Amino acid sequence: MVTPSRYLEAPRRLRAFVRAHETSLVVLAAMIGTIGGLVVLAMSVAVAALHALLFNISMTERLSSQPDIETLRAVLVPSLGGLVLGAALLLLLRWRPAREIDPIEANALHGGRMSFRGSVIVALQTTWSSGVGASVGLEAGYTQLASGLAASLGRGFHLRRADQRIMVGCGAAAAIAGAFGAPLAGAFYAFELVIGGYTPASLAPVGVAAVAGYFVTHGFEALSLGISIGPVGDVVGRDLAVAALLGGLAASFGILIMRGVALCETGLAKVRLWPPLRPALGGLAVGLLALVTPQVMSSGHGALHFSGLVSMPLQIIAGVFVLKALASIVSLGSGFRGGLFFATLFMGALGGRLFAGGVDLVWPGLGLDPNVYAVIGMSALSASVIGGPLTMSFIALESTGNLWLTTAVLVAVIISTMITRELFGYSFATWRFHLRGETIRSAADVGWIRDLTVQRLMRPDVATVDAGIGIEDFRVKFPLGSKTQVVAVDAVGRYVGLAVVAEAHAPDIDAAHGLFGILHHRDAVLHPVMNIQEAIAVFDAAEAESLAVVEADGEHRPVGILTEAHAMRRYAEESDKRRREAIGEV
Repeated sequence: MVTPSRYLEAPRRLRAFVRAHETSLVVLAAMIGTIGGLVVLAMSVAVAALHALLFNISMTERLSSQPDIETLRAVLVPSLGGLVLGAALLLLLRWRPAREIDPIEANALHGGRMSFRGSVIVALQTTWSSGVGASVGLEAGYTQLASGLAASLGRGFHLRRADQRIMVGCGAAAAIAGAFGAPLAGAFYAFELVIGGYTPASLAPVGVAAVAGYFVTHGFEALSLGISIGPVGDVVGRDLAVAALLGGLAASFGILIMRGVALCETGLAKVRLWPPLRPALGGLAVGLLALVTPQVMSSGHGALHFSGLVSMPLQIIAGVFVLKALASIVSLGSGFRGGLFFATLFMGALGGRLFAGGVDLVWPGLGLDPNVYAVIGMSALSASVIGGPLTMSFIALESTGNLWLTTAVLVAVIISTMITRELFGYSFATWRFHLRGETIRSAADVGWIRDLTVQRLMRPDVATVDAGIGIEDFRVKFPLGSKTQVVAVDAVGRYVGLAVVAEAHAPDIDAAHGLFGILHHRDAVLHPVMNIQEAIAVFDAAEAESLAVVEADGEHRPVGILTEAHAMRRYAEESDKRRREAIGEV
């Protein structure tokens, strides 16, 4: 059977040419950008078609902009759609028991390697979830499929690890640029969230991919992708201070949303429902909320019209704000697939409008512009939940063209991001990794650290000796110069300690206790599965220059030995290699 990577493999000469010329990556990035734009178009059309079919609306209309939805459809479509999704996930678990890897995790832990089939599956799940009305965004599906296709293309050209990671970032940049009509925001989304940093080597390919994705989707105005913001008022000095306050409030609410999703997920797991019933129950809850206001359904593209937001009464805005937050928490917590990017933009805009209205009630003479604070609020809340303060700032800049407003937005997103990291520590994506037991907080490449294990570094030709042997017998068996150190084991081969040969030959040694008297590091050992960082931490705690490596199965049988000097040297070599890859020296 031919694997997808072999099927897509480029000819050898073409692979060599691409690897040897940095400009070739830019050509690949342009291809990826085009593909990413087409992915955004295809998924958007698919969701619009599902909405038209299931909710009896026009293909050109947005579900969340409807004044009302038929009661039966509002309740049954999300409920039955959740049941279908849950059953599909249950069947999929038998075929693909491993969870799918998203672009951030792929770049952080796997050197930019993603499953093409897995990316298609996630994109289909996201499309279906949004199509049946669940309060989730398509952005997670856009970036998953575009990055998965980019990763497959990179594998076909046998790209180096650093270049492969850049290709994944190019896919994400193209998808976000196309979805929001903001190429700068798409590029910085890749830098901040998918690649984990900006480097000169990544600037050209990521930028080209973002521009290509933008132009592909921008040609289809009928889909009305992106954010349309009308004229905004002047931003003055006092707005910077007020924006900082709004940034702090946005961070608090962002943390509540993320914790709410986790609590909902945990609560439903404790109920021990049949797994397909969880998204069905979540769909029912969303449907009931939609009977109050249809604006809670899907991602909220149709509901986010700034001219309409500022004219609505504050009571209605507050109601939609709370209900949309509940719908998003329930949708993701019950198992629907999707993201919170656009949902947090929508909720943030509502929150910013509420904030401006509340300040006006308390301080009538201040006269805050509702449009200005809707933009600041949407950016600050998204920065808290999604991360990427520069990404959110560029979305505001490209949507409004107002530099002073973008300055106020930058103040708010900096405050929001700082508070979120200080009090919570994660964005939504990395928080989900944390719940699964991962410790990564960004897409910075730490996969090579996990690949550099003790088993790869240790010396397996370990000399062993019975721990009950006398000193004189030990000296005869291991004369000076024969070995540096020997692993002592008990009668059944379990590790007991390390014996230093030179110390055993010292003339003033007390031989009364035999070898036991000179054994070191009886409780400090390494295991083959430990990575280099874990091993160095053990060396530091034990204040040891070398340690035995023993099996972690309870038998404690020695399988090798590792010195701190060798571990540190290999760590330094790999760190330098990754640094040179990042700046394009190799």
